Amino acid sequence: MKRSDAITKGPQKAAARAMLRGTGLTDADFEKPMVAVVSTYSSVMPCNMHLRTLAGPLCDGIRESGAVPFEFGAPVVTDGISMGHDGMRASLISREVIADSIELCVRGHALDAAVILVGCDKTIPAAAMALARLDIPGAVLYGGTIGKGRLGDRDLSIQDVFEAVGQHAKGDIDDAGLKAVEEKACPGAGACGGQFTANTMAMALAFLGVAPMGAGDVPAVHPDKPGVAHAVGLLAGQQALGTSIRSLITPASLRNAVSAVVASGGSTNAVLHLAAIAAEAGVDFDIDIFDELSREVPVITDLKPGGRYLAQDMSEAGGCRLFGARLKEAGLLEDTMTVTGRTLFEELAEAEETPGQDVIWTVDKPVKETGGIRILYGDVAPEGAVLKTSGYADRAFSGPARVFDCEEDCFAEVQAGGIKSGDVVVIRYEGPKGGPGMREMLAVTAALAGQGLAGDVALITDGRFSGASHGYVIGHASPEAAAGGPLAYLKDGDKISIDPASRRIDADIPWEERRAEMSVRPQKSYGGVFDKFAKLVGSASRGAVTLQEKKG
Repeated sequence: MKRSDAITKGPQKAAARAMLRGTGLTDADFEKPMVAVVSTYSSVMPCNMHLRTLAGPLCDGIRESGAVPFEFGAPVVTDGISMGHDGMRASLISREVIADSIELCVRGHALDAAVILVGCDKTIPAAAMALARLDIPGAVLYGGTIGKGRLGDRDLSIQDVFEAVGQHAKGDIDDAGLKAVEEKACPGAGACGGQFTANTMAMALAFLGVAPMGAGDVPAVHPDKPGVAHAVGLLAGQQALGTSIRSLITPASLRNAVSAVVASGGSTNAVLHLAAIAAEAGVDFDIDIFDELSREVPVITDLKPGGRYLAQDMSEAGGCRLFGARLKEAGLLEDTMTVTGRTLFEELAEAEETPGQDVIWTVDKPVKETGGIRILYGDVAPEGAVLKTSGYADRAFSGPARVFDCEEDCFAEVQAGGIKSGDVVVIRYEGPKGGPGMREMLAVTAALAGQGLAGDVALITDGRFSGASHGYVIGHASPEAAAGGPLAYLKDGDKISIDPASRRIDADIPWEERRAEMSVRPQKSYGGVFDKFAKLVGSASRGAVTLQEKKG
């Protein structure tokens, strides 16, 4: 029995069939599986602007498999454009809205399966969250990375533009130099080109098993990309009545996904998103696994933001299959089932290495001996905070606090040259609830990097960091300030100590006195969906999801 029988079978469904006939369906079509094709296409950004060109061959593949495709749209917010202003509050919120939109499209029409076309950061985890929530067959198809920007003999990504803003503020480059980087960084369609959040999450979903291995490796404008979409359509149609995506999301597959994030020096946003996917799938997930595996799994890719290469280079070197094969050989992965109907190890057995490549290293000769993420606790973050270390040593750091109640105030101080080496910058009231929306602090971290302060200044926030951020950066501090978390009670000059070895982040202050003399800032109201999100969202330590905990 198909789910879609609810709209095609029996006399009482004559009206529904009449509507479907109006779209061109026939009696024969009513016997076929019906597959949602949900595209997060938008022309406002390079990340997703090519997705509707992939929807065509994807639908063709579904039809050839003997199923019927139905196309839907879902919203998208681009982090690159929303970064550094109020629009960034919409980014994480959009993850929930995208997942909700997919759920509504599929449940509202009783469809049998879904393929989600994704590009920019939040569309990728949202797709997996929705498929897990729906508990249906399906797949996620990543639109692919952008090509490399080029300025002289230098490869560029959007990271270089943000850092050029800091160089411009310092006086190291002039207006013409900044414009030259701006004009060359984004050559066309595709998601941001380093191992930033989009490419990190695309890789994570391949190792989680919900995206076909290798499909996401193919860059956005590569001539093979439409053929990849067609193949995913064939797969989706053939498996439309088969295995649910939720069945693929297990403790073992989540562990594989975390290993991939760690070993690639990936974005700290993966902590948030994998926790959210696990929550939707009903699988217990502790973010401490990132810390555990970061101590066991080395970084074996030399990728930006901390390394030399871009995602296109990794694709040309051998892609996720070669990367995964290296981890498998070292015993750092478990064999799990994937959406293709083959196991992870069967997929990795097809790895091919490009002779002379220098992007993907080996576990015995890694880029960095330990992984890139630490989970810290202490009186500053009792529920945890996420330290990104992939580009810098795992060293302790202590210094005086410089406290800001929003990103804009901190950015202005950085641009004015007011942040010095040894400072511990604190940006609070930017958490899931307090933001609302948990904005990314890329403008600040990039400006610091552009001024030569990456690694010389620590930055702590209850907000997030972009995958393009690098430096001594700690995000997701929980509980957040708006929920009465410790960040709300810090003052300028407080000594903050960070020790990754002991997993501690502490402040030497009289906490009870501070709580007695200071109060939490009232929650700002932005209206509409922003206030809805602020009311419903949970802690970043549990994925910042809007799922309500079941009682009893």
